[in-house]
Amino acid sequence: MNRPLDLKRIGIYLAFAFGISWTTALIIYLRGGIHDSPIILPAIGYTEALLLISTTYMFAPAIAHVLTRLVTREGWRDTGLRPNFKRGRRYWLLAWLGTLVLILLGAAVFFTIFPRHFDTNLAQVVANIRTLEEQTGQPFPLPPSAFLIVLIIQSMTVALLFNFIPILGEEFGWRGYLQPKLMPLGTRKAMLWMGLIWGVWHWPLIAMGHAYGSEYVGAPWLGLLTFAWFTFVLGTFLGWLTLRSGSVWPAVIGHTVNNVIALGIVPLVLVGSPNPLFGPSPAGLLGGIAFSIVALRLFLGRGLNLEAEESPSESLEAVPEGTHA
Repeated sequence: MNRPLDLKRIGIYLAFAFGISWTTALIIYLRGGIHDSPIILPAIGYTEALLLISTTYMFAPAIAHVLTRLVTREGWRDTGLRPNFKRGRRYWLLAWLGTLVLILLGAAVFFTIFPRHFDTNLAQVVANIRTLEEQTGQPFPLPPSAFLIVLIIQSMTVALLFNFIPILGEEFGWRGYLQPKLMPLGTRKAMLWMGLIWGVWHWPLIAMGHAYGSEYVGAPWLGLLTFAWFTFVLGTFLGWLTLRSGSVWPAVIGHTVNNVIALGIVPLVLVGSPNPLFGPSPAGLLGGIAFSIVALRLFLGRGLNLEAEESPSESLEAVPEGTHA
């Protein structure tokens, strides 16, 4: 059954999401930007900007979701929070391990093309080991390569649990509310719009140096375009996980894995100052090439066809009568 595009609710949602986030970005800018923000926890270098980004900015899509439902009296059915684990457990696993594999493949492509930027000595990992030895007074039992594997496992477990809440703030809004509202356009057009909107939503942060810094050629304009491509390919993968599982939780997992591995692990093997628009982060064109291949395969193949043909927002509406997420 075809449904009309609900432009009123989409407009209200976007006004809330962008209004809250971009106002927060203005505050960050006026308070020194990302790189000169006041430090609030000197011991770990935690800044006011990081606090505002991880709270107000990232939670704005979720806040917008709630406010839009309240303002329009839409009700609380089909929020996407129902786990649907029995139906979608393979997509939970794919979000968890598949995202890791795609990041590592992209990093491998980058370091194969630019081998001088791969730190074979693992100097940053060694530095972490030295810090642990100083704190404990004991020699560390693992070599750097083994410790790197331990850090990856830790990132995929403990760090994942500590980082998923702000990511839920994004995905509860983007995949939980906006994506179903755009599905009457057809799945492919919905994914295109999702990627563009998600990318533009990040633009004030990118302009202030988030993700790429500010020293690359063409800053910040090339960074804005590159990040919009990244949000399209990553967003298509996350959107597909949401469609197939009927829940936002696989998207939350995949998005969280992307953040903890891209920000916490990939830099540990990096040496020198490569052009960040290429990688090794998945937000770079080479670092994200595995996501690009998967997204284009889904986009050009049949992976996005089923839901568009059967129901514009079937994935988040497949909730039995009388139950609400």
